[in-house]
Amino acid sequence: MTISESGSATPAVAVASASDHDAIAATIADYYLGWYDGDPDRMARALHPDLTKRGWLHDASGDLTIDRDTFASMVEWTRKAQGRTSDPAARHYDVRAVEVHEDIASACVYAVPYVDYLHLVRTGAGWRIIHALWRQP
Repeated sequence: MTISESGSATPAVAVASASDHDAIAATIADYYLGWYDGDPDRMARALHPDLTKRGWLHDASGDLTIDRDTFASMVEWTRKAQGRTSDPAARHYDVRAVEVHEDIASACVYAVPYVDYLHLVRTGAGWRIIHALWRQP
């Protein structure tokens, strides 16, 4: 495989509409604000039912390990208010990049206290997060 900065191996890119970007931003807001508010309905609205979420973090011994989550576990953790906070400084998230190609998209998000790489798909119900890789800095 060759990684090219010239773009010669890049396929033609479909230009995303402003409404796609707005819808993706709304999905990302549902994900983070659902988490921060402890709102399981909002969290569920952001996620694809086949969500695969992985965290890359240190275990008790200091070794790196994978934390696995699913649609059901994320909705349940949200229901249990695992991420609930009203502190404005702890509710911050910054979407650094979004790239869209037809019905798939990726986003890089710096949030408190996570860095997330999200993959989204456009479904009949709208944009949904289908993959997430995260790490606490």
